[in-house]
Amino acid sequence: MKVSARNVFLGTISSIKKGAVNAEVSLTLKGGTPVTAIITNDSVDGLGLATGKEAYAIIKASSIIIGTDLHDAKVSARNIMCGTIAKIVEGPVSTEVAVEIGAGNTVSAVITHESAKTLGLQQGGHACAIFKASSVILGVS
Repeated sequence: MKVSARNVFLGTISSIKKGAVNAEVSLTLKGGTPVTAIITNDSVDGLGLATGKEAYAIIKASSIIIGTDLHDAKVSARNIMCGTIAKIVEGPVSTEVAVEIGAGNTVSAVITHESAKTLGLQQGGHACAIFKASSVILGVS
């Protein structure tokens, strides 16, 4: 599977909660990091998703919000992954930030250059990546 999204994580489905139209699918990545996705029930069925099956969580870097000091933050986004800033690539408009979240998993975000400056991001520093469950695309091999 080749995709243009920077963030592709292999995980194991830990739960599926179906609603009338959509389902909440929870994955556990290597190292225990949880990822929550909201997809349609038709997609759950079409992909053959089931508890214990492997699936990929795919998130575009532009859908990731970066913050600092967010361990106790109360936000509506279901996915908050904190770790160490592994890489920063600065540009005049946008900055790429890669956050190592453990077990070899790195979340890449593209944020505005001004936001990166305001946050005072530095390689080796601490940051959190935040994204909504509806921003997660699921895939299977």
